[in-house]
Amino acid sequence: ETFAAAVSVEAPGLGPEAAARRARYAVLEEIAERVDASAVLLGHTRDDQAETVLLGLARGSGGRSLAGMRRSFDVFVRPLLDLPRADTVTACQVEGIEVWQDPHNQDPAFARVRVRNAVLPVLEEQLGPGVAQALARTADQLRGDMDLLDDVAEAAYAGLADLPVDGLLAQPAPLRRRVLRLAALRAGSPASELFHEHVLAMDALLTDWHGQKWVDLPGRLHCRREYGRLVLEGTFDPGS
Repeated sequence: ETFAAAVSVEAPGLGPEAAARRARYAVLEEIAERVDASAVLLGHTRDDQAETVLLGLARGSGGRSLAGMRRSFDVFVRPLLDLPRADTVTACQVEGIEVWQDPHNQDPAFARVRVRNAVLPVLEEQLGPGVAQALARTADQLRGDMDLLDDVAEAAYAGLADLPVDGLLAQPAPLRRRVLRLAALRAGSPASELFHEHVLAMDALLTDWHGQKWVDLPGRLHCRREYGRLVLEGTFDPGS
């Protein structure tokens, strides 16, 4: 049984790849619910994981990006993350399965395609074989650590949701900054636009306070220090 679905790729603040990915997952979740599926299997391979880690490293996206793609989340499962792409291609050929090739996977306009076709081959040539496997292994090593830190940050945020200055300063810097990022996200700042620099600027309201008025954040928010706490609120755009 097959399904055809039309999706609208609209996600302000996201690039075309991220917006299309969000639309795909949304329709897959809808179909999974309709047919009462226990899981949706995704075809990402070890090569895809290596590309994700390398892109995160190049963009300075932090530990969460370096931890790569999760093996499972919600209804989705990635059972092929330990297999190289060449193995999946060979398996399809042996079984006589005709695979549709998305032309976007060869379009150099996308950074992931450039990493796949140009960057990774050069790394393999210059550093020796096994680079993709090593990058994927790095993701596995980091993922558990990041999950633990995220859980600890969530627990800390529950007790610091009103962002008291003294309470935040009592936390170790890595934990405090995760709490600040969570606060900004909960206030409506888009995750795709909220960068480490924004979090550091919020943190400076605690650690380097010298009367700054506020810090501007994505999502038309600003953060200011007031009466012993940080306040996150929307900004007014006179032109709107």
